[in-house]
Amino acid sequence: MSLTLAIDQGTHASRALVVDRTGRILAQGTREISLSHPQPDWAEQDGEEVVASVFDAVALAVSQLGARKDEISCAGLASQRSNAVCWDRATGSALSPIFSWQDRRAHAWIAQLAAVHGDAVHRKTGLVLSPHYGASKLRWALEHLPAVRAAREAGTLAWGPMASFLVFRLLKEQPLAAEPQCAARTQLWNIHTRDWDPELLALFGLPAGFLPHSAPTVHAWGTLETAGISVPLTAVNGDQSAAVFAFGWPEEDCAYVNIGTSAFVQRALTRAPGHVPRQLTGIILADGATTVYMVEGNVNGAGTALAWLQETLGIADVTAQLPAWLERSVPPPLFLNGIAGLGGPFWKADFASRFEGEGEPWQKAVAVVESIAFLLQANIDHMACYVPPARRIRVSGGVSRLDGLCRRLAAVSGLPVIRREDPEASARGIAYLAAGRPASWNTAPQEEVFAPSRDEALRARYRRWLALMQEASGVRVV
Repeated sequence: MSLTLAIDQGTHASRALVVDRTGRILAQGTREISLSHPQPDWAEQDGEEVVASVFDAVALAVSQLGARKDEISCAGLASQRSNAVCWDRATGSALSPIFSWQDRRAHAWIAQLAAVHGDAVHRKTGLVLSPHYGASKLRWALEHLPAVRAAREAGTLAWGPMASFLVFRLLKEQPLAAEPQCAARTQLWNIHTRDWDPELLALFGLPAGFLPHSAPTVHAWGTLETAGISVPLTAVNGDQSAAVFAFGWPEEDCAYVNIGTSAFVQRALTRAPGHVPRQLTGIILADGATTVYMVEGNVNGAGTALAWLQETLGIADVTAQLPAWLERSVPPPLFLNGIAGLGGPFWKADFASRFEGEGEPWQKAVAVVESIAFLLQANIDHMACYVPPARRIRVSGGVSRLDGLCRRLAAVSGLPVIRREDPEASARGIAYLAAGRPASWNTAPQEEVFAPSRDEALRARYRRWLALMQEASGVRVV
């Protein structure tokens, strides 16, 4: 039986899994990586460390297979979508840090563009003009990093999505290519022409000629040679887009919610959704024959909000105590959650988070968890104005392991929330695409269903929270 190597490069670690044709994990390896914050609003990673971590994770996974490593027939790569980096196409060396999706160093400059150009950028890219995406960070690199300017003058500069940098460094052929999902997250890629847009390059003050060429999600990317294997890389995608395929072909009447460091609500469609105000649209699969589109709402303050909570309130090991706290019946205060910048459907990069009402530290912790459910629901509500309403919610990701969060999302949405204990959704999803979409994939029946309860108190808190968020942000969303 042929095996698939799935590489999932995430915020805090690079992971490599080897799975069979049903998605069953046979081997895995993990290598943690660092994330630095040199200044407020900056978030960076070292490109060489990230590349080394991928090779190390693959070597750890392959070493567990023994002689079966020869059965690995293909590989897939899932990468953080909005990370951007500059590198030298002659040497492969990183010329800049990897700018994390969490990096908002250019938010003041982006705010100046929004009033005049925000709508046009959204219609071209499917993205709300935001400092989280790559274009403003590439501009910053060109202005502030001598190595980037020197490579531009020498003609050896390459820049764009982190996924393209990884492909260049991991594969023998050193291809310079970008697939639709990560390319779009630079905010320089036109979702209608499916290529880089000259007007967007001009808007951000970036010279043409240094971006990777556009490539399909699934095709022959090149050859991965490491740890005693030589296999074709057949699929590249963003991590959150790949997660939609974790259980096989996506259901169009289902809302896919992945809750990790950040959280995302995605609806997969086989028809182009058109312009959806205050939401993101794009392509999560293009293989030359089939295109799958998505409409997406995002929540920046998910796992990041829990980390902020632990640091701000000084509560040791918040995640271990949350399950018990979420079972208590005492109503918490409300938390207006703009951690890491307020995302969809409000979109305020400099939103000031705050608690509304008093409470003990444990109550504030519950309020932060409720705010994650409320932000997800605000995106689901807004999305339903433009696409057919969802009939169910499928959740994945580490933070989704909180039963209390899943129950609250079911109650406030009125929809069943279905959870599988699968923290490897992105890896399994990219493996599914790389392996050619096997017919029987990840079909194990172990899933929990959180039926919607009639929790009128929770729904009342959601309505009050929504009114406060709209007032504080100045944005009416539903």
